Amino acid sequence: MIDTPESKNTTIILGGGLTGLSAGHRLSSAGRGVTLFERDHEVGGLSRTIETDGYRFDLGGHRFFTKDERTNAFVRDLMGDELIAVGRSSKIYLRDRFFDYPLKPVNALFGLGIPTTVKAIADYGLNRLRSVMNEKEIVSLEDWVVSKFGRTMFNIYFREYSEKVWGIGCDRISAEWVAQRIKGLSLSGAIKNAFFRVSGRELPTLADSFLYPELGIGRISDRLKEEIEKSGMVYTGTSVGQVNHDGRTVESVFASNRSGSGIFYGREFISSVPLPALVRMLNPLPPEDVLKAASMLRFRDLVVVAVMVDRAQVTDQTWIYVPEKKIPFGRIHEPTNWSRKMAPEGKSLLVMEFFSFRGDGIWNESDGRLVDITIENLKKLGFIKREEAVGSQVIRVPRAYPLFEVGYEKPCEVIMKYLERFTNLHIAGRSGMFRYYNMDHAIESGVRTADKVMDRKPVFETAGDGGTGVVMAGSGL
Repeated sequence: MIDTPESKNTTIILGGGLTGLSAGHRLSSAGRGVTLFERDHEVGGLSRTIETDGYRFDLGGHRFFTKDERTNAFVRDLMGDELIAVGRSSKIYLRDRFFDYPLKPVNALFGLGIPTTVKAIADYGLNRLRSVMNEKEIVSLEDWVVSKFGRTMFNIYFREYSEKVWGIGCDRISAEWVAQRIKGLSLSGAIKNAFFRVSGRELPTLADSFLYPELGIGRISDRLKEEIEKSGMVYTGTSVGQVNHDGRTVESVFASNRSGSGIFYGREFISSVPLPALVRMLNPLPPEDVLKAASMLRFRDLVVVAVMVDRAQVTDQTWIYVPEKKIPFGRIHEPTNWSRKMAPEGKSLLVMEFFSFRGDGIWNESDGRLVDITIENLKKLGFIKREEAVGSQVIRVPRAYPLFEVGYEKPCEVIMKYLERFTNLHIAGRSGMFRYYNMDHAIESGVRTADKVMDRKPVFETAGDGGTGVVMAGSGL
């Protein structure tokens, strides 16, 4: 048996990423009972920091930037003096040259050459004229980018990078995703940003600076967990196998880990786990059309390779984007350019992201071979010599990003319509809602969902005592 907080207001949270943790912190701070389950052995999901031999790195490098004052205050109050301001400086490695990102016209002119630049601008103007004359339906990423930047720019940069990231053709990637990801951005907007520096005020995509915890982005998740555990329970390394319901109300969840298993009763339930996974957890299972819809939603997986370097600094960039497929990884970041505390004194590290599908060649490759491939390509890029690599680590991240294929909205609609019948089940977060959320949106989603829970009146009593009950099986969690 385990000790569980007895409260008439206990909420069970599925998923210990930023959304679930933010919801849990908000609820526990208001005196509500919280029990949170996370499948991994550490909280944070993709917003996690790995530590090894004095080196620290995030799973891809995640910045905190928001224009929402409430979310900003939430994180600042949580983190206190751990936060530092980091200036953003990013490059695109293309055609064996480095280009500024966001776009700076002079850099593009001398980098791509005058003929290509003139063609890109002319193509953009012609395409805008065509769109006014004959408005075309925007369905795919390709449609959206061509309408905003012109086909020349699409072919030069967007096609290869987008297909590398998502693993499918640009004509199969939903325009709704790209519109959310870089909303408001166009070629003219990028040019205005280069000359007038409006990015920080206008477009989050082009923000010039951001906040970052000195010991890595995972500190936000760690702090949220610490706060929840002052009064609630956080179970890591624990899988939820069933979400038990009576057709209208969720009653309990069945959870298990190495210590045992148990049925946990709650009053309200928040899910930030991947939407298809939640559907398959429901007991009884939903109708066949809902299960079919869940099978149509896919995720893109991620393999992160960190290479520790016997040098104080390798680059001066926060990110380097690598669109061309001749280089297998898609993005590089150097954590010590974000915070000097991310490596021992006089040392640095580079972190590369390989976008993957579980079961493909990258995912199934051995750690040693992945490290060799990474170091060889870093040599080709002129970053390091092989003898400077003094360590490495490989992390595989399943279901890192929802895959927004053309038509994904329809199965999402089928699932959400079915889930609406459960009066005490709340869906939140990037994976939970199958939406593209940055860190600030994930946090905001959790806080907003917690507020919704606290605004609700009780819908049923559990365990016969008007409070929360737990029925244990085996040796207990």
